[in-house]
Amino acid sequence: MCAQALRSYSKINLFLDVGKKIKKTKLHNIQSLAFLLNIYDEIQIKKNNRSKDIVKFYGQFSNCIGKNNNSLKQSLSLLRKRGFIKKKHNYNILVKKNIPVFAGLGGGSSNAATIIRYFAKNKALSKQEINYFSKIIGSDLRLFLKSSQIFQKNLHEVNGLKKKYKFYFILVYPFLKCSTKEIYSKLKVFKKIKDRNIYQGDSRIKLINNLKLETNSLETVVISKFTIIEEILNELDLTKDCHFSRVTGSGSACFGLFLKKKSADLGLRKIKKKFPKFWCVVGKTI
Repeated sequence: MCAQALRSYSKINLFLDVGKKIKKTKLHNIQSLAFLLNIYDEIQIKKNNRSKDIVKFYGQFSNCIGKNNNSLKQSLSLLRKRGFIKKKHNYNILVKKNIPVFAGLGGGSSNAATIIRYFAKNKALSKQEINYFSKIIGSDLRLFLKSSQIFQKNLHEVNGLKKKYKFYFILVYPFLKCSTKEIYSKLKVFKKIKDRNIYQGDSRIKLINNLKLETNSLETVVISKFTIIEEILNELDLTKDCHFSRVTGSGSACFGLFLKKKSADLGLRKIKKKFPKFWCVVGKTI
């Protein structure tokens, strides 16, 4: 049914403000600028003649994914309940995991969004449908259903940027698993989530200068849990032409931002020498 593998892209949070919990949802209010990157999982979908779905993962980062409880199985169940998949139709889904897991790169949410879009025939989902899927799968799902570059105004509202930005990033994942639930639970200081529309039409330099004033609310928690994170961020900051470094999401992946591919490629060599056992790559915005 799906002859060519679907691309399930990773994301980074260029900044992340975490507010207090919303009473109705018991989830933290958040605000973020998130870009999708050209680092992606590959998903193949094929109808089968069995009485159930068969979901399999392979690749470098496949070992840490639950076989019986994962975002794809949850999505398939929800898709049937909403009528996007006929109840008697079952599928083989094969996923090559190129995106590190428990890293803050959104791999699980991206996988879910990819098959939701596929079975919805790439039609725009209603706000009600997005809320339905996000309630079970997680709020990060919204980042992958709107645009490749989005401003998340609050927990429930995301807006695609009118202007697309081209940036390069050195990504470093130290093979340390960060549980989103655990990292959030240790956060004691919360931001006030303001009603603002930002980063619409800025030049690349102006955007970078504004982002330098932002933070990731969870970064101090991640550093307190894994002190090596601070060392990684310092090395990225010292890399020539790196404009700033930050943890993405709830970690443990870190990134440094560059304007030119050549600068990022040269910086990657330095970072790989410093951290030879870590996953280090260059990614770019899509």
